[in-house]
Amino acid sequence: MSQQGITDELVFFVNGRKVREQNADPELMLLPYLRKTRILLLFKLTGTKYGCGGGGCGSCTVMISKYNAQEKKILHFSVNACLTPLCMLHGAAVTTVEGIGSTRTSIHPVQEYIAKAHGSQCGFCTPGMVMSMYTLLRNNPTPSMAQLQQCLAGNLCRCTGYRPIVDAFRAICTASNCCQRTGPEESCHLGKAEQDGILAESRDSDQLQVCSQLFKTDDLLPLDETQELIFPPELMLMEERREKRTFVFRGERMMWIVPANLEELLQLKSQYPKAPLVVGNTNIGPNMKFKGAVHPVIIHPAKVSELHSIQFTEEGLRLGAACSLGHVKDVLEKATAEFATEKTETFQALVEQLRVLGGEQIRNLASLGGNIVSGSPTSDLNPILAASKCVLELASKGGRREIHLDENFFAGFGKTSLRPEELLLSVFIPFSRKWQIVFAFRQASRRENAFSIVNAGMQVVFKDETNVVANLRMFFGGVGPTTVYAKRCSKELTNRSWDENLLNQACEMLLDDISLPDSAPGGSVKFRRTLTISFFYKFYLQVWQRLQQLLGKEDPFGVNIPERFRSATIPFSIKLPQGFQRLQKAVLDQFSWDAVGQPVMHLSAIKHATGEAVYCDDIPSQEGELFLALVTSTRAHAKIVSIDASEALHLPGVFDIITTQDIPGKKIDMEEILCGSEVTCVGHIICGIVADSQLHAKIAAAAVKIMYEDLEPLVLTLEDAIQHKSFYDHFKLENGDVDAAFEKADQQLEGQIHIGGQEHFYMETHGVLVTPKGEDGETEIVCSTQYPKFAQTLVADTLGIPSNRVTIRVKRIGGAFGGKVVIASRIAAIAAVAAHKTGRSVRCILERGEDMLISGGRHPVLGRYKVGYLTDGRIIAAEVTCYSNGGNEVDCSLVVMQEIVSKLDSGYYIPHVRLTGFVCKTNLPSNTAFRGFGQPQAIAITESWITDVATKCGLSAEKVREINLYRGQEACTPYKHVFDSRNQLTCWNECLQMASYHNRKISVEKFNNLNRWKKRGISIVPLRKGVGFSESTLNQAGALLHVYEDGSVLLTHGGTEMGQGLHTKILQIASHELKIPMSAIHLSETSTGMVPNTSPTAASSGTDLNGMAVKDACQTLLQRLQPFMQENPKGTWKDWVEEAFKNKVSLSTTGFFKGDDTVMDWEKGEGTTASYFVFGAACSEVEIDCLTGDHKNIRTDIVIDAGCSINPAVDIGQIEGAFTQGLGLFTMEELKYSPKGVLYTRGPTQYEIPAVCDIPEQLNVSLLPRSQNPKAIYSSKGIGEAAVLAGCSVFYAIKDAIAAARREIGLTGSFTLNSPSTPARIRMACIDQFTEMVRFQTVCLNPFHGPLLCERY
Repeated sequence: MSQQGITDELVFFVNGRKVREQNADPELMLLPYLRKTRILLLFKLTGTKYGCGGGGCGSCTVMISKYNAQEKKILHFSVNACLTPLCMLHGAAVTTVEGIGSTRTSIHPVQEYIAKAHGSQCGFCTPGMVMSMYTLLRNNPTPSMAQLQQCLAGNLCRCTGYRPIVDAFRAICTASNCCQRTGPEESCHLGKAEQDGILAESRDSDQLQVCSQLFKTDDLLPLDETQELIFPPELMLMEERREKRTFVFRGERMMWIVPANLEELLQLKSQYPKAPLVVGNTNIGPNMKFKGAVHPVIIHPAKVSELHSIQFTEEGLRLGAACSLGHVKDVLEKATAEFATEKTETFQALVEQLRVLGGEQIRNLASLGGNIVSGSPTSDLNPILAASKCVLELASKGGRREIHLDENFFAGFGKTSLRPEELLLSVFIPFSRKWQIVFAFRQASRRENAFSIVNAGMQVVFKDETNVVANLRMFFGGVGPTTVYAKRCSKELTNRSWDENLLNQACEMLLDDISLPDSAPGGSVKFRRTLTISFFYKFYLQVWQRLQQLLGKEDPFGVNIPERFRSATIPFSIKLPQGFQRLQKAVLDQFSWDAVGQPVMHLSAIKHATGEAVYCDDIPSQEGELFLALVTSTRAHAKIVSIDASEALHLPGVFDIITTQDIPGKKIDMEEILCGSEVTCVGHIICGIVADSQLHAKIAAAAVKIMYEDLEPLVLTLEDAIQHKSFYDHFKLENGDVDAAFEKADQQLEGQIHIGGQEHFYMETHGVLVTPKGEDGETEIVCSTQYPKFAQTLVADTLGIPSNRVTIRVKRIGGAFGGKVVIASRIAAIAAVAAHKTGRSVRCILERGEDMLISGGRHPVLGRYKVGYLTDGRIIAAEVTCYSNGGNEVDCSLVVMQEIVSKLDSGYYIPHVRLTGFVCKTNLPSNTAFRGFGQPQAIAITESWITDVATKCGLSAEKVREINLYRGQEACTPYKHVFDSRNQLTCWNECLQMASYHNRKISVEKFNNLNRWKKRGISIVPLRKGVGFSESTLNQAGALLHVYEDGSVLLTHGGTEMGQGLHTKILQIASHELKIPMSAIHLSETSTGMVPNTSPTAASSGTDLNGMAVKDACQTLLQRLQPFMQENPKGTWKDWVEEAFKNKVSLSTTGFFKGDDTVMDWEKGEGTTASYFVFGAACSEVEIDCLTGDHKNIRTDIVIDAGCSINPAVDIGQIEGAFTQGLGLFTMEELKYSPKGVLYTRGPTQYEIPAVCDIPEQLNVSLLPRSQNPKAIYSSKGIGEAAVLAGCSVFYAIKDAIAAARREIGLTGSFTLNSPSTPARIRMACIDQFTEMVRFQTVCLNPFHGPLLCERY
C-alpha cells in the first residue's frame, strides 16, 4: 500500500458548520464527540442523548447526509450516534436536534408538533424522536403511515405510551386522519369507533367534552422545505473531485484505515488478516463496547465501489456486500413491484424480515455482508439466503472464488469458512421461478427492533404441475451456535407428495435435526423446539395456499384445508396506535389567564424538542473535573480477599482509587456505601476509579483485580429463599373468621402465580456531578434523584459534615419511576467521597448495562392462594401467602410488602381473609420502589384467583368480578379503612359501556369459533390505587415564593420534575392563586438550599403535597398585598407589588402543607395506608397466535377517576404511559439471570420494553366525570401510578385467549399462567399436538383433528 497521498485530516460538517479534525481517534463515537467537544469553540451539542450506547433506544438519533456523485443525489439517513465512529464521517454533513431549530432562533414544525401534542414528558427521548421524524420528512415531505411507523420503530419512550407522539407526527403528514384504512372499500375506523360507543354522548353531556386530540393544529407552523439546512456545496465538490487517497486515523489503541480502492483493500486484508472490515459498526462496535474486544487495526471500505454495487442479471440480483440493509430493503421492494411475483419469492421473504430487523437507524448503517459474515445464530437473513441457494463472491489478494451460503459456510458461533485474508465482495440472490415457494419466519420478544428467539427460511420447489417435492431446503436460527440446516428432513422429503403424511414425518425429523439439550444457552428449549415444527406447519399451510393459487383450484390434489385453519398463515400487521380521550370541560366563566383544568403543554416541552433542556450530564465540565467509574462485584456471595489496583493506577489519565477506607464519615447507612469485606450480589459496588475522562476511568476500572472466596449459601430465587428460610421479615393481616368461612364455602380451590420483576429503564441513567466549594466543607451536588433530602443526608453522613453544608440540586430528571431514590443517593455519596479526596469536581454517569446491573427494580412476587366461594361466584374466604424477592439489602422492600398485603383485596370485598407476606433475602441486587409500589403484583394475584373461581363456577370472569366488587359509601377494607367505593362501580359501568364490552365479547367468541390457530381474548378489571405515603412523616411539603419589584415571580418547591408534569401543574396552581398569567412566573430548580427537608416525589402525591404548599405561599403573599389591592382596586399586579415594596412589605414567603396522618398498626391489623383511593377500570382485547405465542394488542379502554383534573393533557399522558409500563410488566419485560446470579438482560437489545408496535391499535382513555376529592387540591387526584394496574387487563385477556385455545383439545379447567406472558409462556400454554410432540418426542400427528399420542418404550 503506497503511503503517498495519505491524510489524517477528517473533514465534515455539523449543523452547517465546517469541522476539521486532526488525528481523529478511531475509538471515539459521534455521540461523545457531540456532547463533550466544543465544536469550533462553540457550545457542546448536548441535545443528542446517551440512552443505551448500543443503538437500541434511539435517544442519540441524528441525521447524516451524504452526496452520491454517481446519482447526483443527496442522501439523508438517520443513525445512532452512539454507534457511529467519528472516522466514518469524512465528507458527511451531520444534523443534530439543535441544528433544525431552537428557542433562540425559531423552532421547526416537528419540534413544535411533538411539544404541543403533549408527546414529551421527561423529554429525554424527545430529541431522538424529533430527528427520526425530521429525517423522514427530508426524504419524503408527505410520508405514508407505514413509513411513519417504520420511522419510529427504532425509538423507545418510557413515559408517554407513544400515542401522543404518533398523533403529533401524524398531524404533520398529509395522509388521512384515519390512517388505519387500508383500502377504499374498508369503513373508516373512526366511524367504527363511534358505532362502538366511544363517542356516545353522556347523559350529562354538558359536563363532558369528547375529543380525538388534546391539541389544535390550526395555529401550528406548516412544514416549509425551503427553510431546511442546505447540504454544504463544499462537500458536493469534494465528492465530485474525490481523489484516490487512503485515510489513516490513529488513536491510543487503534488505527482506522480507509482504503482508496479494492486493490488496496485486498492488500490491507492480506497485511492485517485479523483486522475486521467495518461498514456500519453495528456488530463490531457493540462487541468492543460491551465485551471489551480490542482491534488494533480496523478497515473501513467506504470508498470501494465494488462493495456498494447493485446489478440485476438474467439470473438474479447481485448486491455489494457493503450495501446497507436499508438500501437492500428499498432495492428489493422496488424489484418485487417491477418483476413478476414468481421471480421474487426470495425477495419478498427478505423484505418481510428486513422490515422488522432493527430500527431504521440500524438498517441505515448495518451492511448485508456484515450481517452474513458475523455468523450470528439469530441472523434473520442467513436462513433465507441459505435456503434460496444464494452465492457469495469472496475476494483476496490471491484471487476470487464463489461459494454457496449453506451449512458449510458456518463454522461455529460467530465463525464462518472465510479465510483470514478473504473478504465478502458480493451476494448473489437468484430469481425464483414458478413452482418455487419461499417463506421466512421469526418470533421475537417484540415484533420490531428485537433479536429473534427462533427464525427460519424455507424453500420448496415442486415438479411442474404436481405436488411432488423436487427440492426442499430449511434453515433455522436461534436453535444452535450457528444457522442450522435441517438436512435429514430436507433430503428425505424430496420426491414426496406434499400431504399430511409428509407433514407428520417432517415434524418428527425436524425434532431430530434440531436437537437442543436442556442446558442450551438461551433457555426456553421446549419452546424453541416447538417453534421449529410450528413454523413448518405454517409453511405447510402457506404452500398449500400458494399451490391453490398456481393451479386455480380450491382443493388441489384432493386436499382441502379447513377454512378455520387459514388464519395461521396471516401474520400480525403492525398499525400505529390511535385513540380517543374524554375529559371534563373547563369552567365556562374561567378567566383567560387561568389555566387550571386546561390541557396545558408541558412546561419544558419545547426545550425538550429542541435539545435545550438541561439534564445532569448536559452541564458543561469544569476545569480539572474528574470522572468516576465504579468497580462492582462479579460474584453473588463471596468474601473479598484482596483488591489490586496497581495496574489500573498506572494507566493513562488515572488519578486515584476510592475505597471504603477513604470515607471520612459514617461507613454504613442503608447498608454499605462501598463494600470492603463481603459482597452479597453481582453488581455490589466495591470501589471506584477517578480519571480524566470517562474512557480512561472505564478502562482502569476493568483493570482492577479482585480476589474472592465464595461463600454459601447462594440464594437467588424465591424458591431458594423459602428453602433456606432466608427472610428479612413478614407481615400478616387477618379479618373475619377465615377457617369457619372455608367450612361454609360451597367449594374451595388452590393455586399460585409468579409475577416477574421489572427494570425501571428510565431513559436517563443515574448521574451525579459533585463540586466541592473549597471552604467550610461546602459541597454542591447536581443529582438525578427523586429524593433530594435523602441524598443530602447520606452525603453529609458519609463526609462527616452537617447537612447544611451539602446542597442537592435537581433541574429535571429523564424518568425515574421510583428507581432514583436509594441508588441515586448512594452514587452521590461515593462521588462526594471522590471529590473530597481529590479536591476536584467529580462526575459519575452510569452506562446502561452498569445501571441495570447495580440497581434493582420491581420485586418479583410469588403468590399462593386458597379461596372459598359459593356456586354463584361470591367469594367468602381467601388465604393468600406472598413472597417477594427483596435482594441483598432491605431497601424499601418491607414497605412494598406491606402494600402488597394490604392491597390484596384489590377492588373486591372478601369478608374473611388471612393475608401473609414474606420479604426474602437473596443474592441479587436489592429491589426497590417502582411505580405502583407493590400494587401491580397484588392485583395480578387477586385476579388470578378471581379467574380461577369463574372457571370453576362456569361463570364469566366479569360476572364474578362484578358480584364481588366493593359497594356503597362506607366500604371497609380488611384493615378496617372505611372509604366511599361508589366511584369504583361507576368506573366499572362506564368502562363496560365505553368498551362495548358485551357486544365485543360476542364478537370474540365468534372469531374463536371461526379460527383454530388464532384466538382472541377480552378482559375487564377494576382498579383501585391508594395515593400518598403510608409512612406518615413523608406526607408534607414546602415551597418558597419570591416576588420581585417588576412583578415577576420566582417559585420553587420540594418536588422534582421527572416527566410527570409536576412543575407544569404547580405553575397552573400558582397562576390561579395569584391571578396572574403563567408567563409571569418562573419555576426554579429543586434545591435543598431553598426548600429543606423535602419528601420524595413519589406515591402519586407530588401535586397533592407541593401544590398545597404553593397554594399556602400564594395565599400568604396575597394577604400581604390585600391592603394595596383594596386601595387601588383598578391597579395591576405590578402596581400592587411596587406599592408593597415601597411600604417595606416582605415579598418573599414560604408555604407549607401537612398532609394526612397515615398510620397502620400491623399488630392490630388496622389503620390507613393511603390518603385516598383512585378508582378505575380497564378493558383490553388481544389476539394470540397459538402456533408461535405472539400476540397483538387490539384495543384497550381505560376509565380513571381523576377527580377534577388540573391538567387533563398531563393526566391522560400519565395514564397512557403508566398503562404502557404495566403492559410491559405483564406481557414482555423479563429479567434473566445466570445460575451464578449474573444479570443477562443489561440493555434494550436483551431487555425489551414496549415499543410503538406494542401499543393497542385503539387506546381510549376517559377521565370519570362528576368526580370530587376533598382530600386534594382543587378536588384533583394523583393518577401517576393507578394505570400501571391496567396492564393486567391485557394479561388476563391473553389468558382468556389461551383458554379458548385449550378448549380446542378439551382442556376446560383453570391453569397457571405466570407473568410476564411472553411468547414462550403463551405458546406452551396453548397445548396442542406440536407441544405434546416435543414433550413426548414421538407422535402420530393429524393436524386437522388433534393428536394421537404414542408412548415410546
